[in-house]
Amino acid sequence: MSRLVVVSNRTATPGAPRSGGLATALHDALAESGGLWFGWSGQTVEASDEKLAHAAEDDYAFALLDLTEADYEGYYLGYSNAALWPVLHYRVDLARFDDEAFAQYDRVNARFARLLAPLMRDDDTVWVHDYHLMLLGRELRAAGWRGPTGFFLHIPFPSPEVFTALPQHAEIAEALAAFDLVGFQTAHDAENFRRYLAEQHAATPLADGVVHAFGTVLRAAAFPIGIDPDSVSAAAADWRSHPDLARLARGIGEDALVVGVDRLDYSKGLPQRLEAFGQLIAADAALHARVSLVQIAPPSRTEVEAYADLREQVDRIAGRINSDHADLGWIPVRYIAREYPRDKLAGLYRLARVGLVTPLRDGMNLVAKEFVAAQDPGDPGVLIVSEPAGAAEQLEEAVQVNPYDIAAVTDALRSALEMPHGERSARWQALRARVWREDVGWWWRGYLDALRATR
Repeated sequence: MSRLVVVSNRTATPGAPRSGGLATALHDALAESGGLWFGWSGQTVEASDEKLAHAAEDDYAFALLDLTEADYEGYYLGYSNAALWPVLHYRVDLARFDDEAFAQYDRVNARFARLLAPLMRDDDTVWVHDYHLMLLGRELRAAGWRGPTGFFLHIPFPSPEVFTALPQHAEIAEALAAFDLVGFQTAHDAENFRRYLAEQHAATPLADGVVHAFGTVLRAAAFPIGIDPDSVSAAAADWRSHPDLARLARGIGEDALVVGVDRLDYSKGLPQRLEAFGQLIAADAALHARVSLVQIAPPSRTEVEAYADLREQVDRIAGRINSDHADLGWIPVRYIAREYPRDKLAGLYRLARVGLVTPLRDGMNLVAKEFVAAQDPGDPGVLIVSEPAGAAEQLEEAVQVNPYDIAAVTDALRSALEMPHGERSARWQALRARVWREDVGWWWRGYLDALRATR
C-alpha cells in the first residue's frame, strides 16, 4: 500500500490524546498505511526561516511549519476566514475581499508545497484538507508532483451564483482542477461545484461525477464524514462519572432537557434558535419549570468584528429569556460560552430529550450524529436538524426544519417534546443504523479507495 500524506492547515498535536472527530479519523488512516501529516504548527513568528519541526507517532510522522505574523493576518484571518468562510457559507454580506490577503493566501499555499515537495516519495498518495489550501494541488503540480492527489472540503460549497462573488473564483476553480478527486460532504455540494464548472468554464460532464475542465479531468463526488459511534455511546453511558452531569440530572428530574452544542459562529443560527426556544416557553405556561435549554457555544475568532457582534447578540437574547421567564427554582436557558470535553458532551446528549442542531448552513455537523450515538436505546431522545446542515442529507428520520423559520422551529420543539415513545424509538433506530454503518472509517476508506481508483 502506498504511503499516505495528509496536508491540513492544522494538524493534531503530536503525542496528545485523540478526542474524536477529524483528528481520530486521520490518525487511523495514517496509522494503517504509514505516512506523513503536514501542516501549520499553530505558532507564529516574525519572519520565516523555512525550517520544519518533525515528530513521530505510531507508524507515521509529523512535519510542522510556523506561519509568520503576516501569514496569519493575510492567509488565515484575511482570506481564509474573512473571504472564503463567509462566501462558502452563503454570507457574502459578511465577506471582506482584499487583494493583498489573497496574495498572502497564494504565497502560503505555495510555501506549503515548497516545503512539502522534498519530503514526498514517488508512490505517495496525497490528501489535502479544507478551504485554507484550495490552491495547493496547483502548487504541488508546479513543483513536479504527478502522483494521486485529492482534496476534501469540510464546509459547504455554495451555488454558482454565490461562489462567483469571490473575485478570485476562477483562479481557485482552476487550482482545484489540479486535484484528481475533489470530495464534498453532500451530493448537493458536489453538484454545485460541477454546475459551477459547467456554467462558468464550459466543463464537460462525464460519468460518475467526472468532468473535463481546464484541459484536465477530475472527479467531484460526495463522501459524508462520519463519527466513531462506539466511543460516543460508551462515553454517554458513563455520564454518572461526571459530577456536574449527575447534579444536572438530579436538578432536572423528570423534566425535559433540550441541548445545543456549537462553536459561536454566525453560520450556526444561535440567535434564531434561542428565539425559537423563547417563543416556546412564552406561548405555553405549562412548560414553565418543565423544560430547559442547555446551549454550549465556545467563542471563536474573537478578533473578528462579526464574531464579537454575534457574542453580544447571543448574550442579550439568552439574558432576556431568563429575565422574562426564570424563577427561583428554574433557569430556562443555561448558556455556557466555553469548551466542554467530548466525553462530557456525550453524557449531556444522553440526558437530553431533544438535540437541537439548527445551523443556517453547515458542511456536515457531527453533533447531530454524536447525539444519535449517545442516546439510551430504551428511551431515546429526538433529533431536530436544519435542512441546510449536511447531516440532514443522511439523517432523514430526524425532525427537519428551516432554521430561518423561527415559528417552525418552535413547533418542531413542541412536537419533539410531546412525541410518544414508539415514534421516538422508531426514528432513532433508523438513525442509529445509518450512523453506525456510515462511520468515520467508512468515510476515509471510501475516499481513499475512490482517489486511488480515480487515479
